[in-house]
Amino acid sequence: MTALQAARKLLQDMTQSEKAQLIKWAAGEADYGFPGIERTPGVCGGSACIVRTRIPVWSLVEYKRLGLSDEALLENFPSLRKPDLINAWNYYATNQEEIDREVAENNL
Repeated sequence: MTALQAARKLLQDMTQSEKAQLIKWAAGEADYGFPGIERTPGVCGGSACIVRTRIPVWSLVEYKRLGLSDEALLENFPSLRKPDLINAWNYYATNQEEIDREVAENNL
């Protein structure tokens, strides 16, 4: 059995939280960042943004908290696509402390 096969078997017994932590570790080890999300020094204060845009993940999370649906976000941000929102929600799931801090900092 390969390490990848063993990992797949272990996934079946993991909680959602454990899976999210595993994704975070794997993304860090891969050293390519998080799919669909990028950080660029000097752009949006270095916050994690949706690729091809200057839309920070923290702002999408805040809009979601205010009650906007994914459909409303896509309507109000024409440059966004459905996969971008999926990437944002996955990023938030694995980086909740960071994003919550940025929401608080930007709502002062």
